[in-house]
Amino acid sequence: MIVYDPLWATMAKRGATTYTLRVKYGLSHATVQRLQAGQPVTTHTLDKLCQIFDCALSDIAVYVRAESDKQHLPK
Repeated sequence: MIVYDPLWATMAKRGATTYTLRVKYGLSHATVQRLQAGQPVTTHTLDKLCQIFDCALSDIAVYVRAESDKQHLPK
């Protein structure tokens, strides 16, 4: 699954808040809520976040294998 923990660290380093994302950069309230809840967002949103923070995708999101995914791997 994709997690957004790096986004919150990147935002903290830059002094940004979810309010900043919505008001200054125009992300919708729904998109910010999806990020906070760890729900899927579009690649357009990920691209916009990388542009906003002038960073790599790895500074926004990372892939973490879920336990349920591990059960379906071949042995």
